[in-house]
Amino acid sequence: MEMLWLVPALPLAGFLVLFVTEGKLPKIAVACIGAGCVGFSAVVAAVVGWEYLTSGTDAYSQVMWTWMAVGEFKVEATLYFDYLALVMVGVITGVGFLIHLYATGYMWEEEGYSRFFAYMNLFVFAMLLLVLGDSLLLLFLGWEGVGLCSYLLIGFFHKDPANGYAARKAFVITRVGDTALILGLLLLFREVGTLGIQESLETARSIWPDGSLMNTAIALLLLGGAVGKSAQVPLQTWLPDAMAGPTPVSALIHAATMVTAGVYLIARMQGIYLLSEHAMLCVAFVGLATLFIASFTALVQSDIKRVLAFSTMSQIGYMFLALGVGAWSAAIFHLMTHAFFKALLFLASGSVILSLHHEQDMHKMGGLWRKLPIPFWSMVVGSIALAALPFTSGFVSKDAILLTAADAPELGMVFWGGAIAAAFMTSLYTTRMMVLTFFGETKMEPHDPSKANMWLPLLVLAALSLGGGWFGFTVLDSLFHDHGVHFGLHLDNPIAIATMCIPLLGLVAGYLIFYANVFDRKGIAESGVGKAVGRFWFVGWGFDKIYDSLVVNPFRWLARVNKGDFVDLLFRFTALVARILNNLFSISQNGRLRWYALTMFGGLLLAIVFVAII
Repeated sequence: MEMLWLVPALPLAGFLVLFVTEGKLPKIAVACIGAGCVGFSAVVAAVVGWEYLTSGTDAYSQVMWTWMAVGEFKVEATLYFDYLALVMVGVITGVGFLIHLYATGYMWEEEGYSRFFAYMNLFVFAMLLLVLGDSLLLLFLGWEGVGLCSYLLIGFFHKDPANGYAARKAFVITRVGDTALILGLLLLFREVGTLGIQESLETARSIWPDGSLMNTAIALLLLGGAVGKSAQVPLQTWLPDAMAGPTPVSALIHAATMVTAGVYLIARMQGIYLLSEHAMLCVAFVGLATLFIASFTALVQSDIKRVLAFSTMSQIGYMFLALGVGAWSAAIFHLMTHAFFKALLFLASGSVILSLHHEQDMHKMGGLWRKLPIPFWSMVVGSIALAALPFTSGFVSKDAILLTAADAPELGMVFWGGAIAAAFMTSLYTTRMMVLTFFGETKMEPHDPSKANMWLPLLVLAALSLGGGWFGFTVLDSLFHDHGVHFGLHLDNPIAIATMCIPLLGLVAGYLIFYANVFDRKGIAESGVGKAVGRFWFVGWGFDKIYDSLVVNPFRWLARVNKGDFVDLLFRFTALVARILNNLFSISQNGRLRWYALTMFGGLLLAIVFVAII
């Protein structure tokens, strides 16, 4: 386990090499460095993980150096490895490597090939630092690093102003959540007197045994940071616009790195949340609201990547719901399985988009299932896992969340009802996406862009999407020792049977509506109510408009009113007074000896008079 430091160091080394060479390396060398560093990191992570599992220890800490030491205050750069870190590192490096490998082919014809992989390697390093750091400072450093890299990657095609706007939007909105996170970490440090995560949790349990207002405030502030980074209500509006980045970036952000950071933060700070029932309920309600809103919004999107973006919001909402009802292991389990099938869906959709000359509108697609067999079957597998059809990896993890939510002591059936409605909608919009993309008449003739480095990740992810949920029971069931979580089949439970059947009903309804055209779908959509509801869902329930009205437009008005910059008037006035005085005093410096003698005599006379008067 002493090689743990190599896990984040290898992607960092890849970034430094690509950054220093400034794009002068051949593309094949860039591809080997960019994907190879993450691949070697995944191998080291696997070795360290195996040693950890066979060692029988609860956790392993590796002190790399002392970051700062002032008197008794000491901060060490320490890596911390436990079951939670094992899962997160496996997802980040394993799925991250497959995405990097796919990107070596997807981005081959694009400008800035070396710059792209430099950003991607830095992204992976920042995320690894976030999940391995055993200090609030290291965690926050990785947290901000992820935010910076997301800005760089979302706006990668910077020649289009719309992409720059999307990058700035993601950066600014996540900064709102980060502000809450900073306040929460500062309050926690003030109360517990340490920056070590494990020490702070132990101290919190000793000083707040029954919870307190301060503990709840810290938990809610940390939740604010998680909401921003994981695109949950009310800070979710940046995520759909983040689709402006290249498709491998979308896969990395949505599946393996950034949006899972909020889930990890709450899970890592479990000790703080267990002391506050109110904070736990807030986490659950945030997740429930997000998964419900996002699932309806995805149903009316026309851009295939935006459908998957809202799907990500919804699935992260399931994880927040699980954390809020105490299903900690199920939340991390779903984080892992979601990484498998969501990366698969994004990469397969990227192959479709690339084959259609970067067309993303599903209404311009159709009839592609025979012409693009690998992307088609990959999306079939990813879709059934996303819809949580029985015996897929998505079913295993989501089923555990839904059944645990139903057993929650407070509002259990409310949580289950909202989540199961969203599960029905998930099957519905997933079926719509598949029908519009692959069936019906062919509107555009594709060219098959399949290469070994592009289809191999799809095959691996497809296998994990189908069976990946069945090999993690032993580790994940004991991850947080929350043995009340429902892992496995429960055919004697009516709620479990309903939970399993609802996604199937959504699939049947999707087939009847979008493929068989049993209902007058067009007539409903073009009716007055249909248009209003469809438009409301399409714009994400109006959150962008609300923020424009309450925040953006008032600031623009202030900018117009203040175009003369009133604040700077004070400084300009100070400079003007200084210039006037300088001009007046410079008159006295004329180089004449008699004038200098006269002024000295006058000054001396004034001084004598002043002293005499006093």
